[in-house]
Amino acid sequence: MTIGFVPETSSAAAFLVTRTLEPTEWADMDVPLLASPREVVKDLYARHMPAQPTAVVAAYDPDGRIRASASFGYRTGVVDGWERRNALLSHLRRVIPHDLRLRNPVRTAVLMVSRDGVPGWTAEDGAWMWGLRDACTLHGLRCGSYVTLTRDGWNVIGENRAGRTPNASWSHAHPDPHRADPANAVAAPLRRASLR
Repeated sequence: MTIGFVPETSSAAAFLVTRTLEPTEWADMDVPLLASPREVVKDLYARHMPAQPTAVVAAYDPDGRIRASASFGYRTGVVDGWERRNALLSHLRRVIPHDLRLRNPVRTAVLMVSRDGVPGWTAEDGAWMWGLRDACTLHGLRCGSYVTLTRDGWNVIGENRAGRTPNASWSHAHPDPHRADPANAVAAPLRRASLR
């Protein structure tokens, strides 16, 4: 009889790796394109003034009008979508009821992540994309676009659409006096929720 820890199997390791999405996998999902990505980014930026690192998730009605949105700080360096999914789902539940009773989703969720680094896809973005897709499934929403916001500007991953403004450095030039201190991130999500 042997007592000790069971070594991690290759199948368990493979499961963890699958909780991320590559840009090609994202493109194969037929994510609905944003009609005017710059206007969406500007609107979300104006509502939440996201400093780094901040995620902004928003739900849109079929006519393209925003129904609800929320922003929250997040821990950097996470490459597993499980944690990202849980955070997104928690904030979606706070600002909008689920649509699981509908046969087909009618509202669409869009995620904008303000972060440091290059505007293109990274492993952390892959975790966010997996998390967004899974959170949408569990909340009865269509999975919409994933946008990164860096000092270089905004970039809609998988759509090859980008712009220079707004960018992640704006929040430093135009600080939000109501924004919570990053050390006190618990109260921030409730203050940053926007219902209309």
